[in-house]
This record gives sequence, C-alpha cells and structure tokens, in this order.
Amino acid sequence: MIQSTRPAQYGFAERWLPRLVLAPSFLLSLIFIYGFVAWNGYLSFTASRLLPNYTWVGFSQYARLLDSGNDRWWVAVENLFKFGFLFIGVSMVVGVLLAILLDQKIRAEGALRTIYLYPMALSFIVTGTAWKWMLNPGLGLEKMMHDWGWTSFQFDWLVNPDMSIYTVVIAGIWQSSGFVMALFLAGLRGIDDSIIKAAQIDGATLPRIYWKIILPAMRPVFFSTLMILAHIAIKSFDLVVALTGGGPGFSSDLPATYMYAMAFTRGEMGLGSASAMMMLLTVSAVIVPYLYSELRRGRNA
Repeated sequence: MIQSTRPAQYGFAERWLPRLVLAPSFLLSLIFIYGFVAWNGYLSFTASRLLPNYTWVGFSQYARLLDSGNDRWWVAVENLFKFGFLFIGVSMVVGVLLAILLDQKIRAEGALRTIYLYPMALSFIVTGTAWKWMLNPGLGLEKMMHDWGWTSFQFDWLVNPDMSIYTVVIAGIWQSSGFVMALFLAGLRGIDDSIIKAAQIDGATLPRIYWKIILPAMRPVFFSTLMILAHIAIKSFDLVVALTGGGPGFSSDLPATYMYAMAFTRGEMGLGSASAMMMLLTVSAVIVPYLYSELRRGRNA
C-alpha cells in the first residue's frame, strides 16, 4: 500500500513544488511591475498634478503632451531620434569591426577583449560623470589642448545647446560598443571554419567572405543587438542626467528626462504619466514585432 502511494506523492511534488517556489517572485513582479504600469496608465487619464488626483479627464493629458506648443516634449522626441539613430548605428558598426578584429586570433586577445568590454561594467551614472569631466571646456579636453599650446582648439559641445545631445551619443557609444563586440564575437566563434576555408580556396578575399557570407549568417545576432540597443536608447535617463542634466536649458532632454521633470519636479504627474505611456508604446512597437517573429519561427521549426 505504501509503495503504491509514493509515485503519486512524488508526481504531486514535481508538479507543484516549482510553482510554489516561483509564486512569490511572480506575485511581486505582477504587483510592483505590471501593477504600477497599469496604475501609471490610469494616472495619465486623470487630472493628477503634484499628487494623484483620480478625476477622469480622458485624453486631455495626451493632448497637452502632443500640443505643438509643448516645445520641450518635441525637443525630447527629436533628440531621441538623433540619439537612437547614431547610438545604435555607430555602436553596431564599431562593435562589429572590433569583433572581426578579435576574430583574427591576434595576440593579447584576452586583454583587448577585457579593455573593450570593460565600459559595459560601469553604470551610466559613472560613464556620464567621467565624460562630463573630459568634455568640460574648463577641465577636460579643451583645457588640455590649450595647456599644450593649441589655443585655437575649441570643443564646447557640452555647453552648446545645438551640440549637447551629441555628447550623450559619444558617451553612449563608448559604453555600449564593447557589449556589441562581445555579442558578435560569440556569433563569429560559432561559424564553422570550413566555410571560410572553402571560400578562400575559391579565391574570395577575407573582407568579401565576412561581407557576403559570415555577416549575413548572423542575422539573429543583428536583430537581438538591435532590440537591446533600441531599448537602451528609448529608456535612457541616468546617462543624460549625469552628463548634461538635460541642458543647457532642455536642449539635451530625452523622453525619460522629460517624464521625470514633469512628474517629480514640475508637479505635473498626469503629464509625466502620459509621457511614460508614450515611451512604453514606443518600446512595445520595437519589441512586440520581434517577439512575434521569434515565436512564429519557433512554431514553424
């Protein structure tokens, strides 16, 4: 009798024990992530200002946000396109080139790989602070060149409203290129060497082999990297705060810094919530099609 009940007990434990272990973290995630996302979405339809106000006002906060007179929001959107395009594009180009370089089995590969990847180990706050010192006209690169006698040298992008967003681009590329390199290097190491040898026997040059054969075979790595960098670009906040503070004025604002300023410093919680929901929709527009294609591919496999 005892022997007949043991398998049933083991089956019950195997079926329910993992669920019981995961239940607390799942419940906390449901409440403190998706619950607050839903609450933020509700606030975006209310008259909330300094404190939550649950008076329903419909889409009026979104109308205020998208109003042509809301210059700060449209500057933030324009900066997001500039930052996102340059940050993603240049990071991928630099990362791919570094990965191809290290794939040639060069000397000190381990040391170089560590040097290139090290910036990703830093937080964006540290990166922004370091680059703020380096790009400060009175402390960094410009002062160093003046001390060396090149008094005509000028690099004042950090305090130039027209160029300040590009300092954020520089710092972001410096931090993320090594991460892109690591992803592509892992992909390159997964390519069968016999493909390269066969192409070389046919007379193909190494650059042509990479351009025509190897890189096209790494489309999944390209898409994964694109998704990650796009997500980083859309939610960038701490890098801007540490490097430019959104200034001069609001010339280097991004949607994340706009949302923070409205919700926590300007007493416009409803407007800040609306901008946060616009960011969520943007992230969803990038990630959902990718997830759908991956799930569809998995079903067809």
